[in-house]
Amino acid sequence: MQARDIMSAPVFVVSPDSTVAHARNLMVRHRISRLLVMDGGNLVGILTKKDIAYRLRQGEPAWRRRPLDRIPVGALMTEHPVVVQPDTGVKSIARIFVENTISSVPVMDAGVVAGIVTKTDLMKSVPVRDIGILVGDMMEDLPVVNHNHSMNHVISVMRERNDKVLVTDDEGLPAGIITETNLAFFEDERKVSSMMGKDVTIRRRETADGMRGQTLMAVSSVTAGDVMTSPVITVAPDMSIPDALALMEKHRVNSLVVMEKDTVSGILKRDDIIKEVAK
Repeated sequence: MQARDIMSAPVFVVSPDSTVAHARNLMVRHRISRLLVMDGGNLVGILTKKDIAYRLRQGEPAWRRRPLDRIPVGALMTEHPVVVQPDTGVKSIARIFVENTISSVPVMDAGVVAGIVTKTDLMKSVPVRDIGILVGDMMEDLPVVNHNHSMNHVISVMRERNDKVLVTDDEGLPAGIITETNLAFFEDERKVSSMMGKDVTIRRRETADGMRGQTLMAVSSVTAGDVMTSPVITVAPDMSIPDALALMEKHRVNSLVVMEKDTVSGILKRDDIIKEVAK
């Protein structure tokens, strides 16, 4: 199979001068995760949900944490995206995704954008459907945060691992998942933009003997529990990859948490499957 067999077309585009708020609205309306950035008919960049999500990290320039209606697409987009030709094979595209840590490639035909291939498109290809191993043979470990962790901590973990995170409750059980989509499309975006990195303090109650102990305790304004997707979809390690893919499609998710005897063993991600195809 080649790029022309699995690509999505037509492609949604924005200009570098469009606001990120407008771009995000397009993504939400059309249920997509990226937009090509065109300037005068020329492909100049690509804007993904990851670009939008990671602008929130404390320590980034202050303008990156402004409300989305005040940031131009050109400020967050990735310039000079990797492109492929219509006859590029599926295995080659999988290798491009893995080697460049990207999730899509525009398809160019004689200098004109003909379509785009995303990881979702790749999941529908024959090489993926023919994988004959079990979930337990492909799963990886996954980063974990507590539901009370601040968003600044969550984003730091996600960027360090270039991965989504599992959110656990106070008992250590799976409570939800946080992906770039959760960060980019969080409903209360203005709250996150204005309060990232800011904590409020509360005074602890006195004990019976009148002692307060540590006087102040930091409480995050926006926590992992506010942003996570729940419930978590789980599978057993002995499930086949085709069955796991069917479950992903049914629940419209890109990962499955692997549980064995009520214990988290790992996670099966779309990226793991793409790595297998790229071999």
